[in-house]
Amino acid sequence: MESLHAEDPVAVGPFRLIGRLGVGGMGRVFLARSAGGRTVAVKVVHAELAAQEEFRRRFAREVAALERVGGAGTAPVLGSDTTADSPWVAIGYVPGPSLRTVVGDEFGPLPPATVRALASGLARALDHIHAAGLVHRDLKPSNVLLTVDGPRIIDFGIARALDHVTDGGDLTTTGAVVGSPGYMSPEQVRGDRVSPASDVFCLGSVLAYAATGRAPSARRTAASTPRCSASPTTSPT
Repeated sequence: MESLHAEDPVAVGPFRLIGRLGVGGMGRVFLARSAGGRTVAVKVVHAELAAQEEFRRRFAREVAALERVGGAGTAPVLGSDTTADSPWVAIGYVPGPSLRTVVGDEFGPLPPATVRALASGLARALDHIHAAGLVHRDLKPSNVLLTVDGPRIIDFGIARALDHVTDGGDLTTTGAVVGSPGYMSPEQVRGDRVSPASDVFCLGSVLAYAATGRAPSARRTAASTPRCSASPTTSPT
């Protein structure tokens, strides 16, 4: 987490901002606290997107869909204002390490029984997400948190609103490409429209990572690259 920048607000809606969690194609993400002391993540839309009425409409529909998911296998929506000068949405901050941290930095590949339990929990979460009319489109190990209540999927829901705006060719800023190399479905790589089936493909890639400790694309690259005995090999990270 970074400290707040000089241009950052000190509060958004009823939430007091504590620091910056990151910046993406849609906007800035802040760590914040509610008046009651609950920790939340607040996403504030970039000004250039907020100026586009089509994006605002789609953003409002996506936030409403996130609210329908209700936090089942995800982080719950705790507040929003899609009509503000800078539209925002506040999502519950979920404590727990990411799958990327657990597998990549701490313990390595998970035991088979744990992978099966992870698969069951993530499949249920995706079922709730898809039933609400959402497609995650960036399911990867860093977006899966491991908590005492089971896995939680985070950082999703608004990407589709952004995609619909970029379809018209009116947006040239970052954010037009959604997905992460190594975990994207073929249709994402091609730039085609995606459906819930794309998330299922990504789920398989995430589970392969959990079971082996390596992204599927990294294994394909290693298998297809000729090895020379005169040169040391490097393991992909």
